[in-house]
Amino acid sequence: MTSMTPPIIPMSAGKPVTRASARAATMKAIVKGAAGPGAEVREVPVPTCGPGELLLRVKRAGVCGTDLHIVEWDRWSQGRLKPPVTLGHEFVGEVIERGAGVTQFELGDRVSCESHIVCQHCVACRTGNAHVCPNTRILGVDVNGGFAEMVAVPAVNAWKAPANVPIEVAAVMEPLGNAVHTAFAGPLSGCNIAVTGCGPIGLFAIGVARAAGAARVFASDVSPYRLDLARRMNADAVIDVSKERFDERVHDLTDGQGLDGVLEMSGNPQAVRDGLAALRNGGRMSLLGLPKESYELDWNRLVIFKGVTLHGIIGRRMYETWYQMDHLLGSGRLDIRPAITHVMPMQEFEDAIALLRSGQAGKVVLVPWGEG
Repeated sequence: MTSMTPPIIPMSAGKPVTRASARAATMKAIVKGAAGPGAEVREVPVPTCGPGELLLRVKRAGVCGTDLHIVEWDRWSQGRLKPPVTLGHEFVGEVIERGAGVTQFELGDRVSCESHIVCQHCVACRTGNAHVCPNTRILGVDVNGGFAEMVAVPAVNAWKAPANVPIEVAAVMEPLGNAVHTAFAGPLSGCNIAVTGCGPIGLFAIGVARAAGAARVFASDVSPYRLDLARRMNADAVIDVSKERFDERVHDLTDGQGLDGVLEMSGNPQAVRDGLAALRNGGRMSLLGLPKESYELDWNRLVIFKGVTLHGIIGRRMYETWYQMDHLLGSGRLDIRPAITHVMPMQEFEDAIALLRSGQAGKVVLVPWGEG
């Protein structure tokens, strides 16, 4: 991992650290304790709230496919993680302590968190592209995360959650931001859009595209369970690509015009090929899904001769995406609750992972110890 130069924190001379109250010295957390499969509940020290940081009491935390990769200790995890580390990069918490120099938050504020900690000094950061900072560290991956009773985060990564959204929705603003970033990477209003892959972020993207004014939103997958969730997210049509050809169905649905845009969430090579084939000339495909391996593509026929625009998507634009997401949620036009299928105690983390592995869940949200 490339070393990161910490951001310069404005300090108020003599400004005391603000704390809510005294508390225990240790807490419970889900920890990746050593190299190898698995994770476990441990008693760990309560984090220290340093300068420029917030200490949060975690209220809810979302489980992600990345957490599944870490638990299974796949090739990516082996090359990235340096245990021990507390897992969890999707969460919402209540501010219980402010470090020196933090003035923009008050005790008791409910905040969601941008999980990517960036250097603020590289070319990407200084040209408005911090979401692709090469020095990025990730909460719950490189830095202790939110599968715990408390977590310390840089104040610059905290975002006051919209007051009118349910706590479970506030917990998953980070992955919702992936969907917003993918959807807003190209035209939406008045467009025919397809979402290929109906995992949680794909489901969120259906809602985002509809809220942003897409004419029609189609969704494809091979899982009847996920296609049913796509219907609950009000997709205009769902396509079971295990039973019918995606491009033929899209041709019928659009009177032969094809798609204006594809939001590719699966990483499946055939989904990419099908999506490109169904695009009209001059359309766009925004790709968030990660293929397991490299694959061949007929670039001439599917991309170059059609004048297609391809967007590679990672993370959230910092912090343009957060404003867009905040406005959509705050307006009431975007409701992602149908995609949140399970709310479980954090100590049942293994059961949550099993649900993700089975494919019989949308977004799973965990409730930490002591929270109602």
